[in-house]
Amino acid sequence: MTWPHYDTLAIHLDGPFAHITLNRPEVKNAMNAQMVLDLQAAFAALHDDRSIRAVVLSGAGGTFCAGGDIKEMAAAFQGGDMNQNTAALDALLRAVNQAPQVVIVRIEGAAMGGGFGLVCVSDIAVASADAKMGLPEVRLGLAPALISPYVVQRLGLTRARELILTGRRFSGEDALRYGLVHEVCQPDMLDARITAILDEIRQCGPNALAACKRLLFEVTDRDPDATLEYRAALLAELRRSAEGQEGMIAFVQKRPPQWAQA
Repeated sequence: MTWPHYDTLAIHLDGPFAHITLNRPEVKNAMNAQMVLDLQAAFAALHDDRSIRAVVLSGAGGTFCAGGDIKEMAAAFQGGDMNQNTAALDALLRAVNQAPQVVIVRIEGAAMGGGFGLVCVSDIAVASADAKMGLPEVRLGLAPALISPYVVQRLGLTRARELILTGRRFSGEDALRYGLVHEVCQPDMLDARITAILDEIRQCGPNALAACKRLLFEVTDRDPDATLEYRAALLAELRRSAEGQEGMIAFVQKRPPQWAQA
């Protein structure tokens, strides 16, 4: 596909993977209204594209995302535009959270506020050991209101209470202990770890990945009896599909499935 120009993002495709870089390095990739809209548009463009199996989110200039653009937020409040910006950020978080692709975040430097929210709605998070994360809103007289459901879901209520109510910063190593990220490595190993994860995803069927994402949201916090019909129907559908047939035949024939060669 041909990507439009985005003012705040740099995007390139590498086989079945899309790399989206937050590209406002002069302000440590602080999330302004335009970046929120650009990210929404990028994820909307990817939504129905099964040729893309994973999206890697990173930040330019050695920083993932320093949080919201405070100067713009203050100006928007004075101009009365806050409701529109709020709705856009909420829509973005939902879009990333439920994207059919595997969403991977590559964290170095800071991941604060809205950037922290993007980490919480990712599927896989890899952080540099010296990254700095936190929810500093309370120290600005604010609250992480829009991202709060995802923070609690990711961290659990006990840890979320402590981090939201102190606003303290913590390291990549702490983030691993808290369950915020899945892996931590030295800064010079970040790219190698992302590549290794993408190599794993390359072995996975594109339609099966999207089905697994839907499955996770269908069964979470629901009684198994309420989802049995859905789960059984999904399994039968995937078994009958061309992708499912190819995967099972490839396994029997002890060869990689066709999609693993993309």
